[in-house]
Amino acid sequence: MSIHGSSIIHPNAEIDDDVFIGPFCTVGESVKISSGTKLISHVVLKGPTSVGKNNTFYQFCTIGEDTPDKKFDGEQTTLQIGDNNIFREGVTVHRGTVQDKSTTKVGSRNLLMAYAHIAHDCIVGDDNVFANNSGIAGHVIVGSNVTIGALTTIHQFCQIGDFSFAGMNTSITMDVPAFIKVASNPARVVGLNSVGMERGGIDSDTINILKKAYKIIYRKGLNLKDAIKKIESMKCDHKEISILVDSLKSSKRGILR
Repeated sequence: MSIHGSSIIHPNAEIDDDVFIGPFCTVGESVKISSGTKLISHVVLKGPTSVGKNNTFYQFCTIGEDTPDKKFDGEQTTLQIGDNNIFREGVTVHRGTVQDKSTTKVGSRNLLMAYAHIAHDCIVGDDNVFANNSGIAGHVIVGSNVTIGALTTIHQFCQIGDFSFAGMNTSITMDVPAFIKVASNPARVVGLNSVGMERGGIDSDTINILKKAYKIIYRKGLNLKDAIKKIESMKCDHKEISILVDSLKSSKRGILR
């Protein structure tokens, strides 16, 4: 274990032997840091927070802080972080509230660029990119393989589906289905995220099937219930179609159309 002499570590923090903690960091009470993780410098980690393996936190990150939600009254809420994430300069992630599930969760292999923000009670999947100054409000669910552009903001309780894409400076106030690309302020649908799917290893045949489903949702003038029925009638065995349909059915705020 390498801990710089200027850093402050709470006595009950659990830190694996090969963790690196650079200068002027603070690791608080009830924080657990697993092997291979690095705190470059000036990082604040508050608990209860569990940090997985091989994460990197750059300078001025504040992770596991109390939420500013006015309902929060000092309850024991948590933050759970997976493996191999990169938190660039000034990233902030808050713990949960007892009004929800008392926890915020961040999966694995995510890249959070400078000054990105994840609020209380959010659930973030794997392999996502949060560009500079992007932010998600409380109770937001972000799937996996999602790209959120710089300066993009997402309203509380929204759901952002797998392999979706939000362009720079997008203001999202409704749910974004899986595989859909949105942009502008206010957000509008601008197509299917074909490039993201290709980069994510989805084959061309599956992408073509998803294009047909996209046209059913956005080009046929059907209401959402009828669009879902028509997609299901395709009797397609591609798992991505199921992911798309599930993202439509699970929407509570209504989808962007």
